[in-house]
Amino acid sequence: MTPAQFLTQLKRQEPGPAYLFLGAEPYRRQACGKALLEKVLPGEAREQGLAHFDLRETSWSAVVDDACSLSLFAPRRVVWVSNAESSLPRGKVDEGGASATGPLGPLPAYLKQPTPGVVLVAEASRFELDGEDKAKADRVRKLYSAIQAQVEFPRFSAAEARHLALELTKASGLALEGDAVDLLVDSLGADAMRISVEIEKLRLYAGERGKIGARELASLVPDSSVSTIFVLVDALGRRDRLRALELVDTLLRQGEYMPLALSFLASLLRLALAAKERGLRSPQQIQEELSRPGRQIWSTKAQQIHQAATVFTKKQLEATLQRIFQTDRALRDARPDDRIVMERFVFGLK
Repeated sequence: MTPAQFLTQLKRQEPGPAYLFLGAEPYRRQACGKALLEKVLPGEAREQGLAHFDLRETSWSAVVDDACSLSLFAPRRVVWVSNAESSLPRGKVDEGGASATGPLGPLPAYLKQPTPGVVLVAEASRFELDGEDKAKADRVRKLYSAIQAQVEFPRFSAAEARHLALELTKASGLALEGDAVDLLVDSLGADAMRISVEIEKLRLYAGERGKIGARELASLVPDSSVSTIFVLVDALGRRDRLRALELVDTLLRQGEYMPLALSFLASLLRLALAAKERGLRSPQQIQEELSRPGRQIWSTKAQQIHQAATVFTKKQLEATLQRIFQTDRALRDARPDDRIVMERFVFGLK
């Protein structure tokens, strides 16, 4: 089930005897864990009723023994088991965890007759649900198939992260001006946990003023290289080499991986070139024409593409993209000096 389905189910009925929390995304996993504990162990009951185990240090036999134990002081209990993926065997995984001597020990037998009043949570947070980790996550899911209630925590999409950022800023009373929300999401790689932390820090910084602009965001948020690249595009388009060199210096001091920065710059300029070739004359036209399923262009991104298409001619865009290709190849040579390579890139633009 999804985190939203879990939270809805938790509001409507009592929690089940066991859950598998699967996936590396921490923001929604933390929210679901907090909601479960507040439901089962509100207030002071948590001190006596919560037991935590780490499967890197203990076994399922010890966990099940504790879950079967009755307590006079805690009629309801939560047994939280982290690093559940540590039980993965090297060989083929049998559904349900095999026998009592298998990787899950007595857990499958316990799940057939769980202790009343006890909620067991197996947390497997090491693997992503897609990409290179997908096969490993599938093995964990299969290993714990005896736990019928499985809650999966995929990473936020860019659109979901933007929606979360808007919700959090509104709830905190913070106003992010202009395209600052999109810059925040892009800068932090749509990482929901980092977005929530940075918004709280921005709220404290803004104080009674309550407003943060895009320019302030670039200096306040770590890894805000995305916003710096947007400003760099404008400087390159105006052939303001001094400003462009200052921005390159900022990226280098931030420890930015320059091939990645160039890739982002090339992506923006390719879209600007496509807009020019199609004769798109406004951000709205760009958003409508260049958006694709799974690659939504937000209004602020459309404005940035429009701005790039405005400050560059078609010939300049083509020449700059060619220079980016040459610079990227130079950055990958044996032991290059990134600063010298990037300065040559700036001075080489005509």
